[in-house]
Amino acid sequence: MKDSKTERVTRLQELTSEYLQLAARLRQGGGAARVAKMHEQGKLSPRERVTALLDPGTPWFEVGLLMAYDRYDGQAPGAGVLTGVGVVAGREVVVIANDATVKAGSWWPETITKMLRAQEIAMRQRIPIIYLVDSAGVNLPYANGVFPGQYGAARIFYYNVMMRRYLHVPQISAVMGSCIAGGAYLPALSDVIFMVEGTSFMALGGPNLVKGATGQTVDAEVLGGARSHTEISGVAHYTAKNDAECVTRIREYVSRLPRPVRVEHRVVDATAPARSPRDLYTILPHDHRLSYDMRDVLGCLLDGGQLDEFQPHNAEEMICGHAHIEGRPVAIIANQRGMIKAKEGERPRFGGIIYTDSAEKVAYFLETASREGLPILFIQDVSGFMVGSEAEHSGIIRAGAHFVEAMAAAIVPKIVLTVNHSSGAGNYAMAGQGFDPDFIVTWPTGRMGVMEVESAIMAAYGTELERAKKEKRDVASAVQAAIEAMRQDYERQLDARHAGARGHVDAVITPEETRDVLAFLLSVSSNYGGPHLGAFVLLGESPAYR
Repeated sequence: MKDSKTERVTRLQELTSEYLQLAARLRQGGGAARVAKMHEQGKLSPRERVTALLDPGTPWFEVGLLMAYDRYDGQAPGAGVLTGVGVVAGREVVVIANDATVKAGSWWPETITKMLRAQEIAMRQRIPIIYLVDSAGVNLPYANGVFPGQYGAARIFYYNVMMRRYLHVPQISAVMGSCIAGGAYLPALSDVIFMVEGTSFMALGGPNLVKGATGQTVDAEVLGGARSHTEISGVAHYTAKNDAECVTRIREYVSRLPRPVRVEHRVVDATAPARSPRDLYTILPHDHRLSYDMRDVLGCLLDGGQLDEFQPHNAEEMICGHAHIEGRPVAIIANQRGMIKAKEGERPRFGGIIYTDSAEKVAYFLETASREGLPILFIQDVSGFMVGSEAEHSGIIRAGAHFVEAMAAAIVPKIVLTVNHSSGAGNYAMAGQGFDPDFIVTWPTGRMGVMEVESAIMAAYGTELERAKKEKRDVASAVQAAIEAMRQDYERQLDARHAGARGHVDAVITPEETRDVLAFLLSVSSNYGGPHLGAFVLLGESPAYR
């Protein structure tokens, strides 16, 4: 879309176009030739399996599509696994599907990160999780990044046990190809295992390993095929003739699962937003440092564009209020950009900055929303907390801590949308990833980092720049080169695609799909009425939550 005033492609449109091209390429996985090879083997491709599993025409929120796309010379699209949230037999579920078109579905370090994140979504929302297994196991050249550590592959099995023993989250596994070595414990720790005749194989060691370890020569089907595990070992429970039948049987299984009581929010009839989502392309300025009115953004996302604003004329750099998205109630916390007109006796304020009274305002609003049981949507365009003697003397540290504490302690679902900046402690206060929001998404314009580029340059080289200015001389060429290298490095790291490649966000989304995505995530997060704290909370009869 072109800006009507400047007749140029806007920054948001440009970055969205680049993202869509990247996403389309990543969705091809290992490429058409490898998909064709799966078809020759009588298998569906990974994305065909997921498509067949999901209810037609229902949402699919893919998590981690960009993971590792800029590593391993581009050989690990999606880190070799599809993860996301969709609808199966009318039920919201998490899906993990190994992508055998990418290095035979082997596990890279980022594969583990994606799978753990998907399991955490299932645990936090208490919704079923379906594993479509087709993996050659650990990618051995990168085993040191897969096997050890608190959040290595073993964590997958720990989460299996937590869901199975304590959280009562249904886990359904379908072995639709290879399932080798320690990876076999994933289906073994599920509630039910499906296998496909002729193409499934599950064993702690394949025929070659068995030959080397024991000298025994054994056929793969006899060693760990569908018939062996359903008729002899009893490890698996059901067989299917092919992938299509297997997916159908999974859908039938999900359809008969009991439905837990969801959070009973008063959902009203949805109304269209006041403005078209396409307007978002021109609302955000071409230069990310320029101001705009966040209420214009809200007008494109909220039902009727309506926000029942909380203390609208107090601490105006922070917007708080109640609204609906597709009829679902939600508490909104958003950063206002641009200069805030000064009140009598005060200086004008910078939008996107959190001041002492704005931190206290939001903390109170957060605590109230949590008591009321309302999900909270954080819309980030924050540059950080105010600094300087005036801010420090006003108690900004204590107020900021109150803001962070109220956000972290809130027991309701937290969903984050980054539209522009997400810097420093402002990222923390606005429910950054470290505070376990239920979902975190960004537009292609999102910029996540400890600080913006020029601020970082001043922090690192400000003394030399000031000295050169004072001495009326040019900055040394070596310093200029270091500054430019730092600028380029920061710009790369601040890119939303960089965050997506490292799992710092669940997904990059486009402006047009934002409202639908948020509505779906609000629906998913209403599956569980208990405290949404961390990946899972075992509170039992804790008096704090009776």
